Amino acid sequence: MVPSLDAEIIAIGTELLIGGRSDSNSIFLADELGKLGIAVRFKSVVGDHRQDIVSAIHTAVKRAQVIIMTGGLGPTVDDCTREAVAQATGRRLGRRKGALEGLTTRLAQWGRVPNSAQLRQALIPSGATVLKNPVGSAAGFSLIWKKASIISLPGVPREMEEMMRQEVMPLLRAATASTGQPPRLPIVRQVFHTFGLAEADVDASLKGLIPKGAPVDLGLLASPMGVLVSLTTKGSQSVSKKHHDLLQQLANDVRARLSNWLFAEGRDQMEEVVGRELARQGLMVAIAESCTGGLIGHRLTQVAGSSAYLDRGAVCYSNRAKTEMLGVPADLIVKHGAVSQEVAASMAKGIRERAKVSVGLSVTGIAGPGGGTESKPVGLVFIGLDGGDGQPIAQEFRFHGDRTVIKQRSSQAALNLLRRWLLDRATR
Repeated sequence: MVPSLDAEIIAIGTELLIGGRSDSNSIFLADELGKLGIAVRFKSVVGDHRQDIVSAIHTAVKRAQVIIMTGGLGPTVDDCTREAVAQATGRRLGRRKGALEGLTTRLAQWGRVPNSAQLRQALIPSGATVLKNPVGSAAGFSLIWKKASIISLPGVPREMEEMMRQEVMPLLRAATASTGQPPRLPIVRQVFHTFGLAEADVDASLKGLIPKGAPVDLGLLASPMGVLVSLTTKGSQSVSKKHHDLLQQLANDVRARLSNWLFAEGRDQMEEVVGRELARQGLMVAIAESCTGGLIGHRLTQVAGSSAYLDRGAVCYSNRAKTEMLGVPADLIVKHGAVSQEVAASMAKGIRERAKVSVGLSVTGIAGPGGGTESKPVGLVFIGLDGGDGQPIAQEFRFHGDRTVIKQRSSQAALNLLRRWLLDRATR
């Protein structure tokens, strides 16, 4: 029997605690560790306070053999992960040649030279292995303390992901192979993305999905982009095929139960799904945004090749802009208000006709925190779609959360409406 190997992720950054940014790194790290049969059992989120990070490390080494820390390796005064690891492990910080060379080389490529603050990024605890950063300036490091591997990586997702693949995975693979024990089988994880159903309703829809005693864990994670559903299993060498078959059976059951709300699997995002379907059908879209302020267009253009299906986007924030840029009748706005089904439909039609494209998409709403009334509260959003084949569609949504969250939910709902329209169109 291969002994278990547990991991803990420590996400560092005060912004993760106050709602300024969500932690998108942990899911990636869990998937990568799972390939080596290493299970993430714990996750901690800690602010940019050295003593709090020290306490998190002391707790982690008592319950995990692999500890991966992300964040706090930048040049600013609140980046104190190096100092915290050194304090926690009793190591001395020193400037390391490999870290310094990587820093100066990267900055030179950007036409810069390191200042005194940036030179802090070359400080590494004694006895640690320097982990090269192939896309950024901050080196990471790895060390062994109290029989645990402590690995520190930048919090920037692109940097963290490349360092995990190129530096950390080979390191962990070599470490597990050196034990002389049989290799651990990968932890298999399937992920499903849903939108339009609350977390409690997703939970209710999946009630009784996992048979009692089955070696599969069901996970739910809610965010402004919807509810993520995961199925995770780890089989032993003798029953891995059985576990794999069970996982596929359960995955098919999830697809059947959540078919009306399931929009993607794996690492796909809504904008990628929509983009592929637009390209497949040979359609071009134009977008008119009010309360989302260009967020939908930004998301679509984050996907390489989006020029094949995105023609233009217009931020029509004021009533005058809606009239001048989209042709929304001024008396329509006076009669129904800028935040209304009628105006959303007119915006979608207007952008489609002016762009001369296949489909127009629009959004108008009240993102808050002010501007709401009893009849039109903060979070009220209308999304319009015009495919040029009849009456434009306009749907009402009522979202909760702060301004950022409402904008995120609105952009997701708009793309989801477009996705469902595309699928319906394909079956006509």
